[in-house]
Amino acid sequence: MTLTSLSAVVRRLIVSPGPAREQRTRSVVSAAGVSAVLRAFGRSPEALPVRTVVYLGGPATDPPPGPRHEGFTVRTVLTPGRALRLAHRELHAGTADFALVAGFGEPEQDTITVYAVKRAAEAVADSDPILGVLDVTGTDEDAPPPLRPLRHGHRATDPDRHRLLLWSGRDTDDETRVRGELLPLLDGLHSEAFPALPTAVPCGTRPGPVRAAAVSVSVLAVSSVHKARPVRADRPRPVALLFPGQGSQHPGMAAGLYRREPVFTAAVDAVLAHLGEDGRRIRDDWLNPGAPRIPVDDVRRAQPLLFAVDYALGRLVLSWGVRPVALLGHSAGELVAATLAGVVSLPDAIAMVMSRVREAVKMPAGGMLAVAASEDQVRPYLDADVVVAAVNTAQQVMLAGAAAPLAAVESRLRADGFTVVTVPATSPFHSPAMAPASDAVEADYRRIPLRDARLPLYSGYTGALLRPEEALSPRFWARQITDTVHFRTALEELLAIEDVLLVEAGPRQTLTAFARRHRAVRLGASAAVPLLPARRGTAEADRQSVLTAAARLWTEGHDLDVEALSRLWTWSDETPVAATVPSGAHREPAPALRS
Repeated sequence: MTLTSLSAVVRRLIVSPGPAREQRTRSVVSAAGVSAVLRAFGRSPEALPVRTVVYLGGPATDPPPGPRHEGFTVRTVLTPGRALRLAHRELHAGTADFALVAGFGEPEQDTITVYAVKRAAEAVADSDPILGVLDVTGTDEDAPPPLRPLRHGHRATDPDRHRLLLWSGRDTDDETRVRGELLPLLDGLHSEAFPALPTAVPCGTRPGPVRAAAVSVSVLAVSSVHKARPVRADRPRPVALLFPGQGSQHPGMAAGLYRREPVFTAAVDAVLAHLGEDGRRIRDDWLNPGAPRIPVDDVRRAQPLLFAVDYALGRLVLSWGVRPVALLGHSAGELVAATLAGVVSLPDAIAMVMSRVREAVKMPAGGMLAVAASEDQVRPYLDADVVVAAVNTAQQVMLAGAAAPLAAVESRLRADGFTVVTVPATSPFHSPAMAPASDAVEADYRRIPLRDARLPLYSGYTGALLRPEEALSPRFWARQITDTVHFRTALEELLAIEDVLLVEAGPRQTLTAFARRHRAVRLGASAAVPLLPARRGTAEADRQSVLTAAARLWTEGHDLDVEALSRLWTWSDETPVAATVPSGAHREPAPALRS
């Protein structure tokens, strides 16, 4: 079985409702019992995923609890085993996104065992502590399915893979001392042991304010550590994540991380699993870019795959322990930002993406152009058929329109000496030509539950911090197909609040280039760091680029989860996931990830 077909238990509680133990009787399914379960879990409906379902297994009062209780959907069945199996089925059917399963009479007759259950791929992507996965292969519906260890990938010890070496000191002299102790260790180390070295030195102590880092393979480790420059990092700038949109995609983008980093891999799989058979085709085209069924610039490939990559990179950074103070997406990247900010659930966000795709392909062919000019400079070239699609910097705009009128405008701009680049897009997004698609998408979006953002989310469509009424408006999200992207204004608003370290979670470094033209970044008050290379390269180049970004976060002063970082060079999943063990086999404690 694959990770996407499994359900993971991420928390388990034993609840003892009622009076003192000597007076307790057998626990039965009742409204009071459901309230006890919810209170024990300690979450309000607003703090849980929209499609949270409470599953109750055990003998019930007459009448049993209704289908809703304290804002939650409730399902009642006869036994805890049936409740867990029903939760598993509905999680993978899309009826539920998060399950609270209450086994009444477990483990003793007067107690209730509560399981928090998620789809396993999403649990790994969310960096949840996984107690185990449900083994639902047994035929006894009433018996609680056993928990099996999660087996996701295996240890990789290739000395030719790039890895990260981090070290620090209390002051400059202490950093010099630590580096001096690290160098002879590297010089005499057998190459096969290189991946197993600790990520951060010294071990077991809080990192000091003087820091350095090196990204290297085994044979170059000594020279890389020698050349690394120490940095004083007392006051780290907070992190803001940037998510690029249509036009940033390219064949094989970020493929070097897939099956070589567990959170990224699980996040991509979680996204594509919600697309069914089309998701499998998208993965095949992505991993075999030489002969795709559908080219990557076609909206049917570009938008869902770009969402998967952006989302997975965002989850990867979060898994390092980074907590961003702001999110900003460009065009389709805004929906990724909204998903991570909690405005919309992952399955619903994917449904929104595919609604856009379905309607976009019905529109007449069109495209987009990037022009090195200001909005005022291009205005004389525009008409009803060609409009400004995005304002990215003071001297970079994007135009969009139907194919023939756009080609005519391109010819005029080139003739007048403007630098013009064709954006990889087959649809005229952010133009009035997409109005029929926007209306159809809005009808779809009205069926999707939306929430206020839990993290500060800057919108490229308003150029400001997203307001609650916008987050909750289907029209706001549907209108993004036709409206101009004001990325420059939104970035200006974000950087006006405080100095930040901007991290671009997506391919091609387009937003990094835009950000580096901003005055705050040019003067060094803020900074911009890409996660991926600027253009397509090798699989190792993808990993090296991500490690370089992690090194920058470290030298900025952020304390990172070094165990999570180490998986970039110690984890692999080159073969199909084996997530269960045969009945009666030796069982080990279930780690969050086995490496």
